[in-house]
Amino acid sequence: MASQAGRLPPVTQDPSRATFLELFFDLVFVFALTRISARAFEDLALEPGGAVGWSPVTGGAKTLLLLLALWAVWQNTAWSTSRYDPHHSGLQLIVITALVASMVMGVAIPRAFTTTGLAFATAYVAAQLSRPLILLTVGTPERQLKARMAITYAATGVLWITGALLPTTLRVWLWSLALGLEYLAGRFGFPVPGLGRSAVSRWDIAGRHLAERYQQFFLIALGETILVAGFSYSDSGYEPARTSTFALALAITILLWRIYVQRAGQILAEAVAAARRPASIGRSAADTHLVMVIGLTATAVGYELAIQHPMDHPEAAWIAMIIGGPVLFLLGRARFEYEVFNRVSPSRWVAVLVLVASVPLMLHHPPLLAEALVVVVLGAVALADARRARKGPPEAAATPF
Repeated sequence: MASQAGRLPPVTQDPSRATFLELFFDLVFVFALTRISARAFEDLALEPGGAVGWSPVTGGAKTLLLLLALWAVWQNTAWSTSRYDPHHSGLQLIVITALVASMVMGVAIPRAFTTTGLAFATAYVAAQLSRPLILLTVGTPERQLKARMAITYAATGVLWITGALLPTTLRVWLWSLALGLEYLAGRFGFPVPGLGRSAVSRWDIAGRHLAERYQQFFLIALGETILVAGFSYSDSGYEPARTSTFALALAITILLWRIYVQRAGQILAEAVAAARRPASIGRSAADTHLVMVIGLTATAVGYELAIQHPMDHPEAAWIAMIIGGPVLFLLGRARFEYEVFNRVSPSRWVAVLVLVASVPLMLHHPPLLAEALVVVVLGAVALADARRARKGPPEAAATPF
C-alpha cells in the first residue's frame, strides 16, 4: 500500500487514469459476471421444456438482485476513489476490502439462495459498511455524511444477514428491501433523523476518473459476453449451425462495442468535466451504465442458449434473453447519448421498436435466426452512427447537467 496517511481531503485534481489496484479490483468482476450468467440457467429455467409458468420471471428477478448487489459494491468503491485520492492508504484499504468481498460474493453466487447465502450477505455488508467506517477513521471534511452512510449500511446489513438465515422466498424479499432502501438513501443524500442529509449534486468528484471507471466496467461486461460465447462454443461441438451462431455472437459483441464508443463513449470524460453539476451527471451515468450492463449480461446468456440450441424451437425465455439483452443495451445507450449530447438519435428508437416487434415472430423460429436479426439491426445502428459522424467535425459534448 501507499504510505500516505493522515487526513483525507476531497480530491483536488482530476486524475483520468485508474490505479493498478483499481484495475486489479475490476478483474474480480470478470469472474463474478460469469457466475451471474452461469446461474441464469438455473434461475430462468432455460433448458428445453424447463420454463414453467412464472418461473422465468421469478428466477430472473433473483439473478437481477445478485447483479444489482455486485454493481452497488463496484459503484460505491468507484465513487470513493473518484472523490478522494486513490493512492491514499485508506482508499487502498477500501479497494482491497471490496476486492476480497466481491470475490467471496462471486464464489457464493451460484448457491446464494440456498447454501451460500450467509457468505454472500456477509461479504456484501462487509464491503458496504467498511467503506464509511474507514473514511471516518482516516478523516474527511464530511464526517456527518460518512456517519449517516455507516448508520444506513448497518441498518440494512441487519436485513441482509437476517435474510440469509431465512428460506428462499423471505430471503429474496428482505434482500430486495435492503437494496431498495440503500438505493433510496443514496438518492436522497443518506438522510438520518437528527443528522440531516446532503445534496449529491454538490459532491466534489474527479469527473474524468469516474467516467473512465464506468467505461472500464462496460468493457468488463463486454468481455464477459466473449468469454461466455467462447466457453459455450468450445463445450458444445463445432457443427455448422453452432459455428454460425458463434460467429453471429462475435459480430454482435463487436457491434455493441462500436455503438457504445461512437463519440458519446469516447467523450464521456469531457462531458463530465464540462457539466455544471459533475456529480449529477456521474450519478445519471451510473444508472445508464447499469442498464447497459444488465443488457450485456442478458445478451451473454442469449449467446449460450443460441450456441447450444441453434436450430431448436425456442422457449419464450430464450427470446427474452436474445432480443431483450440488445434492447436494454440500446435503451441505456439512448439515455447515454442524452447525457452527453442532450439529444437521442432516431436510429436507437427505431432499432428498439424493430427488435420488440420481432419477438412474436422469433418465438416460432430457431435462435440462430434471432441472433442474425440482432446483427442486422445493430449493424444498421452502427452504420447510421458512422454516416452521421462523417457529415462534419467531431461533435462536442453538450450535456444538460
